[in-house]
Amino acid sequence: MAQGSGGRAGGLPRVWSYGSQSRGLGRGRRRVRGSWSSSSGARMSNMASLPVAWQHPFLNVFRHFRVDEWKRASKEGDVTVVKDKALKSSVYRIRGSVSASNYIQLPRTSTQSLGLTGRYLYVLFRPLPTKHFVIHLDVSTEDGQVIRVSFSNLFKEFKSSATWLQFPFVFDDRTSRKGDTWSGKGEQDDVAVAAPSGARWTCLQLDLRDILLVFLSRRFGHLKSVRLCASLLVRNLYTSDLCFDPAVTVTEARQAKLPVTPVPREMAFPVPKGESWHDHYIHIRFPSDRLMPSSEQVQKSCFLQEAGPVSQCLPHPVAFSKPLQDSELPVAQIPSPTVASAPRLLPEVRLSCKHTEVSSVGGSSIHGQHPSAWKEANSVRTVVSGSHVLAHKSAAAPMALEDAGSCKLFLPDPVLRLKGVIGFGGHNTKWALWTKDGAAVVYPCHAVIVVLRVDSGEQRFFLGHTDKVSALALDGKNALLASAQVQPPSMVRLWDFQAGECLSLFRSPLHTVCSLSFSSSGSLLCGVGKDRHGRTVVVAWGTDLVGHGGEVVVLAKVHTDFDIQTFQIAFFDETRMASCGRGSVRLWRLRGGVLRSCAVDLGELCLLDLTDLAFAQALDNHQASLARTLYVCSRSGHILEIDHQRLVVRHTRCLLPTKTSDNPHPEKQTVNSGSGIAISSLSVSPATCAVGSEDGYLRLWPLDFSSVLLETEHDGPVSSVCFSPDGLHVLSTSSSGHLGFLDIPSREYTMLARSHLAPVLALSTEQSRGQLATVSLDHTVRIWDLTTLRQLYDFAPSDEAPCAVAFHPMLPTFFCGFSSGSLRSFSLENSGVLVEHTRHRGAITSLVITPDGNFLFSTCSQGSLVQYNCTVPQCCVLRVAANVIYQNDHPNPNTLAVSGDSRRLAFVGPSKCTVTVMESASLDELLRVDVSTLDLASHHLDWAVAVCFGPVASGHLLVSISSNKVVVMDAVSGRTVRELPSVRPGACSSLALSEDARFLLGATGRAIAVWDYPTQVDPSCQVYIGHSEPVQAVAFTPNQQQVLSVGDAIFLWDVLWASPEAGHPGEAPRGQSSAPPPLAALLPAGTFSTSDEERACEESHALEGLHQAPTPPVLVERKASGAGDGPREAARGSSSLVPPPHPSQPSKHMVWSLKDFGAPHPTRPDSYKHFTARYKASARDKSVSFPQAGREQLRLKAVVGYNGNGRANMVWSPDTGFFAYTCGRLIVVEDLHSGSQQHWLGHPEEISTLALSPDDQVLASASCCTSAAVRCQIRIWDVPRGFCQHLLSYHDTAVQSMAFSPDEEFLVTLGDYGDLTLALWSRATYKLLSSTRLLEPMHDVVFSYWDANELACVGTGAVTFLLVQQCGMDISFQVHREPVPEEVGAAELTSLCYGDAPLLYSGCSSGQVCVWDTGTGRCFMAWEADDGEIGVLFSSGPRLVSGSNTRRLRLWAVGAVPELRRKGSGARSSSVFMERELTLDGAVVSASFDSGMDMGVVGTTAGTLWYVSWTEGTSTRLISGHRSKVNEVAFSPSESHCATCGDDGSVRVWSLASMELVIQFQVLNQSCLCLAWSPPSYGRPEQQQVVAGYSDGTLRVFSISRTAMELKMHPHRTALTAIAFSTDGQTILSGDKNGLVAVSRPCTGMTFRVLCDHRGAPISSIQSTSKEYGDLGVEGVDLWLAASGDQRVSIWVSDWPRDHCELLEWLSFPAPATLEAPGFPPPSLAAFCPWDKALLVCVGLGAHEEVILYSLRQKQVVQKTSLPFFAMSLSLSPRSHLMAVGFAECMFRLLDCVSGTAQDFLGHDDSVHLCRFTPSAQLLFTVAHNEILVWEVTD
Repeated sequence: MAQGSGGRAGGLPRVWSYGSQSRGLGRGRRRVRGSWSSSSGARMSNMASLPVAWQHPFLNVFRHFRVDEWKRASKEGDVTVVKDKALKSSVYRIRGSVSASNYIQLPRTSTQSLGLTGRYLYVLFRPLPTKHFVIHLDVSTEDGQVIRVSFSNLFKEFKSSATWLQFPFVFDDRTSRKGDTWSGKGEQDDVAVAAPSGARWTCLQLDLRDILLVFLSRRFGHLKSVRLCASLLVRNLYTSDLCFDPAVTVTEARQAKLPVTPVPREMAFPVPKGESWHDHYIHIRFPSDRLMPSSEQVQKSCFLQEAGPVSQCLPHPVAFSKPLQDSELPVAQIPSPTVASAPRLLPEVRLSCKHTEVSSVGGSSIHGQHPSAWKEANSVRTVVSGSHVLAHKSAAAPMALEDAGSCKLFLPDPVLRLKGVIGFGGHNTKWALWTKDGAAVVYPCHAVIVVLRVDSGEQRFFLGHTDKVSALALDGKNALLASAQVQPPSMVRLWDFQAGECLSLFRSPLHTVCSLSFSSSGSLLCGVGKDRHGRTVVVAWGTDLVGHGGEVVVLAKVHTDFDIQTFQIAFFDETRMASCGRGSVRLWRLRGGVLRSCAVDLGELCLLDLTDLAFAQALDNHQASLARTLYVCSRSGHILEIDHQRLVVRHTRCLLPTKTSDNPHPEKQTVNSGSGIAISSLSVSPATCAVGSEDGYLRLWPLDFSSVLLETEHDGPVSSVCFSPDGLHVLSTSSSGHLGFLDIPSREYTMLARSHLAPVLALSTEQSRGQLATVSLDHTVRIWDLTTLRQLYDFAPSDEAPCAVAFHPMLPTFFCGFSSGSLRSFSLENSGVLVEHTRHRGAITSLVITPDGNFLFSTCSQGSLVQYNCTVPQCCVLRVAANVIYQNDHPNPNTLAVSGDSRRLAFVGPSKCTVTVMESASLDELLRVDVSTLDLASHHLDWAVAVCFGPVASGHLLVSISSNKVVVMDAVSGRTVRELPSVRPGACSSLALSEDARFLLGATGRAIAVWDYPTQVDPSCQVYIGHSEPVQAVAFTPNQQQVLSVGDAIFLWDVLWASPEAGHPGEAPRGQSSAPPPLAALLPAGTFSTSDEERACEESHALEGLHQAPTPPVLVERKASGAGDGPREAARGSSSLVPPPHPSQPSKHMVWSLKDFGAPHPTRPDSYKHFTARYKASARDKSVSFPQAGREQLRLKAVVGYNGNGRANMVWSPDTGFFAYTCGRLIVVEDLHSGSQQHWLGHPEEISTLALSPDDQVLASASCCTSAAVRCQIRIWDVPRGFCQHLLSYHDTAVQSMAFSPDEEFLVTLGDYGDLTLALWSRATYKLLSSTRLLEPMHDVVFSYWDANELACVGTGAVTFLLVQQCGMDISFQVHREPVPEEVGAAELTSLCYGDAPLLYSGCSSGQVCVWDTGTGRCFMAWEADDGEIGVLFSSGPRLVSGSNTRRLRLWAVGAVPELRRKGSGARSSSVFMERELTLDGAVVSASFDSGMDMGVVGTTAGTLWYVSWTEGTSTRLISGHRSKVNEVAFSPSESHCATCGDDGSVRVWSLASMELVIQFQVLNQSCLCLAWSPPSYGRPEQQQVVAGYSDGTLRVFSISRTAMELKMHPHRTALTAIAFSTDGQTILSGDKNGLVAVSRPCTGMTFRVLCDHRGAPISSIQSTSKEYGDLGVEGVDLWLAASGDQRVSIWVSDWPRDHCELLEWLSFPAPATLEAPGFPPPSLAAFCPWDKALLVCVGLGAHEEVILYSLRQKQVVQKTSLPFFAMSLSLSPRSHLMAVGFAECMFRLLDCVSGTAQDFLGHDDSVHLCRFTPSAQLLFTVAHNEILVWEVTD
């Protein structure tokens, strides 16, 4: 019977510790024992019906059952605890010669049961090298039957019965993909295979449910027992119902939005920084988690075969090591009856075989080229959209898409096709072969095999290798091509040479293949190489069945101790072979499946280093002796003639170097004795012998070697020579990367290919000549012809290395930067150096030239930037800027870019996290963007990798960042427009965007990614492989028809442009611009212009007809009528069909509709006065559960703060006392006498501006446009009654300014720079009366005081006067535009106000105030009113108030200005003087004064509203708030005050009754991130303290009574993220960004303990409470917790005066794999339940949106409550059972934990990241960014 409490069901296991703890037992840590249950079937049959929450989300078996104590587990034999160096942790070592005598068993006896119900069992183990191991699992079915499941490498085959299953565990070096893979039996399948010497740590994932279901058709109940037998190392066992992916981290899963669950931290294996998980460990899953077939099908299934006879195979686990292709994240897994694959992080590319030997993974396979001989080019790539992978068989035959319904592709597909490759060799330069007809040459170029036609230069390709090709062989019929790659274990491919398909892919038994040789018939392939021990191995494969559906068969394999340099099969007898090497010539024969060899007696020649051999070819039977001859050459110049039948050396000759004399003609070479030339290769024809030597000569000799017939000199040592089949041409290769042939009849040498000898660093293209320049690590600069792919020039400086290159766009010159820091200009006409500059101190890293050819820019490794004037060939230096470029140890030439209009320059610097944009002509800094904080979900800083400008019309700047994303920014404002995730693990090192912004190229590791750039959401991507080394740069050719990629070689790709029909819906046909004509060209000329009476309908479908049909009807709005959302809705009821205008005669209706049809987005004006909505990454959701009217548990009581981001968003009426301002999307109406507030809600977004009618009865408010709404919202409020009367909608983006006419007839609204419209509304009906399109962005609009029909607005360089004209029922604008006077300069007018008739005052960005005579429309006076931009002007009588961004508010006496108007241009500003000046805390954005200008209210960007008294010359703070994000709210124990802290570095103390600011502590240049108030037990009330944590790792203690800082400590090296007092107030607990928790005493200023348990993840919350329960099993006074960002919570019991701290519990939860709002990762939050201190409330933990209640007494989850979204904040009411949870969706939810009811509340404009109940639970504070809302809790 089980031991348990009486209250529990008999026989049930009582579990005390939570299963997901992730740390070992700490010092003094205690555990409460559980009990074992009976193993009887009757008792355990009901296990499924019992709650197993304690096993969720996973269970640490070793820790839970305390294996280290050996009380509930048993060990036998040699079982010890050792320290593993790879894992850096303790593991159990089980070893011994007899497995049954050395083991660990759980539980201790067979009468007990583990009772583990988790579907998956994870075994973390490593087999001991050269040993065997056994794992036994006893699994109970639902009906009580116990099944023994065993895994071992002792088992030879799969066996099963009704009560047991035996699976053989096979170690196979076969490469695999992530997914389920079947492996065939190899040569060792008939014997038990011991673990290899390099066995790795393995995560064995067993699906217990599917194992029983598939193989025995039984249902899984629970895991009863486990026995781990020798010989192995085991770290731990885990069970879970979740399928974890051990190779995917939480960050990767979030970024790629994978449908996988990242492995919990405690289960994870450590991975060295920058390396792949799969390079160190193996993941095995058995069986597949996909659809499983029946057991009968399993028994009949077969594995895919390796070399060897076909045999039936049964399921067994296979451990794999390296990936088939060069994938960054391969996962080798246990095979299953299907070959379906699991989801993976990155797309995989692989070449599928015609007769498959390795399963296709995930439906993603890359096929060889289509069976077309020469015209069909190759396309090896994948298409990725989301998590779906599309594989293509060829350029013309797409395959099916897995889950195609959700994959979005762009046409054409594929978009790139490989056209040409510039390069030769890679691993070596010895492999080049003739085809049978001698018309083409086959050679490798790194990982690509090229077939080059000699006559035309056309190329076709064999693609699929992922590393450099090490050997080639072509059979005599030109039917089969064999190739091997370098990456061990070497993979060999057999290709159908004519069709270009891969027929077979198999792993050779060789570690590396050095040589391949085909027999003439193609039925035998021999390979020579080295095994992993360095021994030479010869393998013979039978390939005769490959072309007929068969497999490659290993015929023989032999190990040798002698050296083999060359191995050839005799062309006359394919059973005979010959080999040569150092001191050895051997003849081989294959007979009876045995390969034997016999050595030729070399005698004294045994010391020769033999390099190559060739069989002689006899012309007829009279040359019988020649037919038996084998020629062998040596590095000493000797050539041996061997009779291969008699095994004797006939002749020995030595080729001597050419003798030089005074005779200018060298003597012919002869054969003699002595030291000869080093021969590297030879080839024999029936009459001659070609010899290639290391002196660089190819020589042609007669077979008697009497004299040289022909010779040709190469640039480097000759690597190989080969006669063509007709014997008329000799193919030669050289180590300098040259490939060519000698035509014997004409005695001419033809160069076929040249190559860089090292990776290419950078490229540049030239348009007029079609040339390409490249620089390489081989210290050469080369110029290529892009049409012929031939090399034109080669510059090879001797003393320095070229680093960067750039063509001049106009002149026949190019520029090259060198490692010495010099920059040289070269002429393409005479190949000479034009000019040299040496302004750099370090190696030049980048060169760019503006498209107009005016400026050249260079950067160097020392951080300097140099600007050159390159309008002439002898360019000159203009400017040198030091320390502006990031100084990288490994510089990337793609970190410097210029815009297409030549106006902007972008680069990475001065730090790697910063991207700077400068004006290219003056080098004035325009923008600086910090990319380190773009990814809010990342715990690591990002840095910029590459930059690229988009087309000028888009205004985009593209930045590749280290977190594998491409960020698209606005090049002017730096705002992030969108992000493109990388499709490979590495960041894009190079970017290129086509001129039409259709395709974006990225160099991602060894692949090229192509994005469909116009697609805004989830753009599809195509990935192309072929490079064997990282791609250094990608670029479009100048004609945009081709793409270049450089790295190991130079690849030229054709761009397959889509036809107009295949483009995006609504996209203009190619060649026809979709952008509208300039607006100025469409407006009538002249100073005055009359606007349209109505604004044309802007529905997109109305304009699409302009491109779709010759004369379709167009919907045009004729007259504005109706209310609501303005004329657009009204037009639907009263519209007419009008034929469209002819393209040559644009109508006025067409003019106003252009901006909705793809017009370029205007640039934001450089004026602080212009409104820009604060960037918010929060999402909004409409699914809100509003409480019923009258039953709300919360009532909004107060709003703390003023939105300083708005413009003119405060109104005050001195007559009625009405006072209103905005905070986010709320309007706050406040009584200045009592301080009471009203709150008007309704706007969906941030409110930009307000306007109050002259009678103070109507308030107009405008907000920004939301993603859900088409246009921004204007609300009309009834001031006395406080409700919204009308809702207007017209402007597209935001409303910049609004004004009521003085006669209260009109309301005018002005759109921002993105809208460029001005609308006039009727005050009586609020119908749209008229609108006009503006030529430029306007900042402000006002009505005239004396003429209600006159209004004015100001913008860039002009004042626009508008006169409202009424003709019957029609109302229109008469527009007059006056430019700024020349004496004012090129200033921008930013503000205006009307003065006494007829004066108009306007403020300038330069600080001047201009005075205009509205009667004549001229500016007659201006004066310097400020040093900065004037954003606010207010005038009344003889006084004028100006406010600017210099924080100054000035009062001017302008009484003399009306008199000065009469003087005209002779007026002087000396009569205008300043009466008073005040300096405020920020730029002035709003102001309102009384009629006498004695007092007023002013708002600033600091979020403060000031009461200004000009009479007293004082300013008093009315409303105050944080300028930036508020990070914490804390309350005093007496609830008299509260404290807040923010990113602005301030700690502010407020009076809780009035919410007035009492104290402010300010720390400059730091952010205050956390805050805590001392508890009530600490001293007297007057001794209350506040402790704050800052971004520099310091904490400061402030005294509230003394208003002073008492203590500053520095316990952390990184930013503090959480802080709390102990219950007695004598100890401070602080956590930082790195996961460290410091314990400090403020009385001594000492940190006496640092806890590192959470290291690696930021601490998100710390809470301390008194320990009230004694049944927790641990002694202590305080109970405190720490939660970290990696979903872990630790609970501790401490007694700090006694320096005692003990870990009570450790909880770990799996993180959600995908998030709806990627910019807001949910924090891990936990808190003690106030009404039950033994309950822990957690949010943000786990894979689902829920609140988790965990009992510390029961050690299990007791309750889960679902949430609509992931929580961002949490607070528990200290008195009532209420819980407040904030969300990123700008709302929060109030949960009643007793009734289970929930109420949602809106009001915030951003993510609600803070919720805090006051100690009395009467108030709730919620915070979003800097908005603080105070809610009153109702009964």
